[in-house]
Amino acid sequence: MYRKNRFAISSLVLATFLSACSSKPAQQAGAEAGAPQAMPVQTVTVAPQPVPVSDEYVSTIKSRRSATIMPQVTGNLVQISVRSGDRVKAGQLLMVIDPLKQEATVATQKSTEQQKLAVFEYNQVEVERQRKLFAAGVTSRDTLDQAEQAYKNSKADYESSTAASKSQENELAYYRIRAPFDGIVGDVPVHVGDYVASSTLLTTVDENRDLEAYIYIPTERAGEVRRGLAVDILDNSGKQIERTAIDFISPQVDDQLQGILAKAAVHSPLLRTEQLVKAKVVWSTEPAPTVPVLAVTRLGGQTFVYVAENNNGKYVAKQRAVKLGDTIGNEYAVQAGLNNGDKVIVSGTQFLVDGAPVQPLG
Repeated sequence: MYRKNRFAISSLVLATFLSACSSKPAQQAGAEAGAPQAMPVQTVTVAPQPVPVSDEYVSTIKSRRSATIMPQVTGNLVQISVRSGDRVKAGQLLMVIDPLKQEATVATQKSTEQQKLAVFEYNQVEVERQRKLFAAGVTSRDTLDQAEQAYKNSKADYESSTAASKSQENELAYYRIRAPFDGIVGDVPVHVGDYVASSTLLTTVDENRDLEAYIYIPTERAGEVRRGLAVDILDNSGKQIERTAIDFISPQVDDQLQGILAKAAVHSPLLRTEQLVKAKVVWSTEPAPTVPVLAVTRLGGQTFVYVAENNNGKYVAKQRAVKLGDTIGNEYAVQAGLNNGDKVIVSGTQFLVDGAPVQPLG
């Protein structure tokens, strides 16, 4: 009986040992099967790129040829021939101020001129007749002198009347307001029937070419601003419209804005006079690390990238906070958070978590 029990216990121990040995490889295989797999990701190696150092300022587009139209005479407007935004040619009629009174003045002056002309022509004939009579000994020297004096007086009187008529005709021309050059009509704040004087703004005419960007540079940058500095003209979304350069710097500081006026010529047909745009002044170009836009993630107002770090021969994704600068094409300039040589992950970032195993592909 004892021998049977001893045999049964030995058999149970042996069976338990064999079961344990056979289950150990299975547990190892199960552990390996449950380990997270490394996700293949595309990477780019951070390297220094030329990055512009710049500042953005609000700029106003202005025309080199811009006229403010104000009357040189007073009266009521009787005709407005243009509307805001119309394109006009040099000399084209814009408005008419009631000319009736001035036309009457011109007509009166013309009549006076004709009277003076008649007297002048009579005295011209008379002085010639007196000269012949004096040569023939018929009249005295005193009579000839009187005729010559009358001729000179009437001539001067006629010439003065002619000049007065010309002046009144020129004055009449001021009642018809014309475009000083080819351009675009601005706002027309007046209406037919309005009484206008020399201080009344009628409209503006701007030539929508030979445009300039007016940029006010803060005085603390006075020592850096110079002619030839590159300027990028941007729209409200930050898209570049045109690249130009500063070609004028004011020698004075604007007392109200406390800035230095700089001008840059622009030629894009997308720009209009008095348009507000952003002007990015590029002070210099320096090497700095850059990362593709697609590699950047945002969380709570902070920007991050994932970097593939070598951990004992295996790579893991590490989340790093970065400080970004301006965009250069499809990349961001990085001001802080990355070093040259870092492998930045650019694919599958939405599926990554800090510390996840990854397999860089290139």
